[in-house]
Amino acid sequence: MAPPKSRIIVSDHPDKVRMLVLETDVTHPDTGIEKGSFGVVLNELLKSAGEEHEPSLGIETVMQYVVEPEGGVVPKPEEIGDDIHAILITGSCWDAHGDDAWIHKLMGFIREIWTTRPDIRFTGICFGHQILCRTLGSTVQPEPNGEWELSHSPIMLSDIGRSLFNLPSTEERIHLHQMHLDHVVSPPSPSITDLLPEGTKVHVWGKSDHTGVQGVYIHKRLFTTQGHMELNEVMVKRQLETRVEAGSIKEDQKDEAEEKADWKHDGLLVAKAVLRFFHGDDDKFE
Repeated sequence: MAPPKSRIIVSDHPDKVRMLVLETDVTHPDTGIEKGSFGVVLNELLKSAGEEHEPSLGIETVMQYVVEPEGGVVPKPEEIGDDIHAILITGSCWDAHGDDAWIHKLMGFIREIWTTRPDIRFTGICFGHQILCRTLGSTVQPEPNGEWELSHSPIMLSDIGRSLFNLPSTEERIHLHQMHLDHVVSPPSPSITDLLPEGTKVHVWGKSDHTGVQGVYIHKRLFTTQGHMELNEVMVKRQLETRVEAGSIKEDQKDEAEEKADWKHDGLLVAKAVLRFFHGDDDKFE
């Protein structure tokens, strides 16, 4: 059963970011009982990021489940209030390169908001990263050899990546949990979409051996991540088990990925960077 279509977690912090989370999947049933939906999980993570912000910063989260075949609803652009600062699109078991009606409807929503609400900033995780890049003209497809990127993985940083994550030039990589076969083949570009004005700088902030576009940054508009900042060891193992049951990955792939599930990763570091992006702290990075 799909979660309720729309919910909100309020914050009484005097300085806060109001975020709309478009949920494109449901959490594992056990995770749902323990932690709630992906919007709730992300709210808690960004709340922790806000507590470490200088000065502290609050997060207020509106959640909308959008998978229409499962009872969700893609919102209408006119329903997005002026108080929304940012939109985050979650990961999903659905294919971002698919032609399902709700996926095209979601892309139409993104396009309309991108065009009419330049004040709203976007981020996406895994599927969210892919669907945002696809809307901006990128090709999304499965890895040619059918290889998955699973669990704890290193991401090599570009110069803009180190800047976004507040890392010194000597830091070459961060680590995030991964759970994907599909990938963004190349980043968006003004040459392939009318949504980006000529001269727009599109940065790839990191890459891995599996995926050349681990995240995209566009000044004041977009900051995506292929990796999952929100997953922990237990959630990773549950996601792996679900994919074995679905026949997506094999038992030996699951076992190998599970061995890395408890390794220290940089989810909070990425969440802090996303929150700074939402708040406008990093507008100096063009």
